[in-house]
Amino acid sequence: MAKTLRFLTALMGWACVAIGLLHVALGNAAIPGAGSAGATVDSLGRFLGAAFAGYGLAWLWTARQRPIPAQAVRWLSGVFLLGAVGRLISLAVHGWPHDFQIALTVIELVLPPVLFWLADAEERVSPGPARPLVPHPSSGDADPAD
Repeated sequence: MAKTLRFLTALMGWACVAIGLLHVALGNAAIPGAGSAGATVDSLGRFLGAAFAGYGLAWLWTARQRPIPAQAVRWLSGVFLLGAVGRLISLAVHGWPHDFQIALTVIELVLPPVLFWLADAEERVSPGPARPLVPHPSSGDADPAD
């Protein structure tokens, strides 16, 4: 379970960074069905893409801790689940979106409960405060791989 948690946290991080940067670079073209949405939606999409890339960096930071901090996984998973709730509200108010958005909603509803369940898998195996995988050079800590 600990390996699954480590894999999923890193995967979430890299996927969110890549998706976020794609939205920054492509704007409306990165959103199926939004190509003609205009400058306001393009601006919002690019801004939120940068925020999503930052969210991905938070996942990557979490994945690099030893052990992976369960509290961070739960908070980040909660944010992801909140995104799914937002999509469900949009569905209720505006109807069905593009099929790709429906697939994303399913992922955003299914993955957080799995991550909530796995959140403390590594803390159970190696209790103690979280440390970065590679310590900061000025910290004086030995490399955990030594």
